[in-house]
Amino acid sequence: MAGDPKPISATARHALEQELADLRDERRLVAGTLHDSADVGDQADQADELRRADQLDRLDRRIEDITERLRQADVAGPPPTDEVGVGSTVTVRFADGAQETLQIGEVAEAFDQHLVTWDSPLGRALLGCRAGDSVHFDTPDGPSSAVVVSIGDGG
Repeated sequence: MAGDPKPISATARHALEQELADLRDERRLVAGTLHDSADVGDQADQADELRRADQLDRLDRRIEDITERLRQADVAGPPPTDEVGVGSTVTVRFADGAQETLQIGEVAEAFDQHLVTWDSPLGRALLGCRAGDSVHFDTPDGPSSAVVVSIGDGG
């Protein structure tokens, strides 16, 4: 998966765009607190300036990472709808009959119970599948299976 531009879902794009806006706001605030080195007083002030400069550098790196990820997503185009890929929305029916609509993403978000990373056991099993395909994957409770019901927002 590494190296190729990967699409992202609309939900993931929105989250990245919101994070980018928040980081830019934070950067403006931090940059506004930095002083000219000639104006810095004692060692405590100098240490505080170094901390803010490090924070600014961290913010700049994250802004650059997100900007590049969004650019790559633009190059990749929309998530596939004919087979499961990164950025896809996929509805699956598990062996116990439960049906769930999931997003195949790059990075797990603790608050998103419907996001499955592409490199997780379920994510790897689903990649490349089409509607109707059965998959087998390992869980902490042992082997499991699911059937791809649909791909795309239609669920």
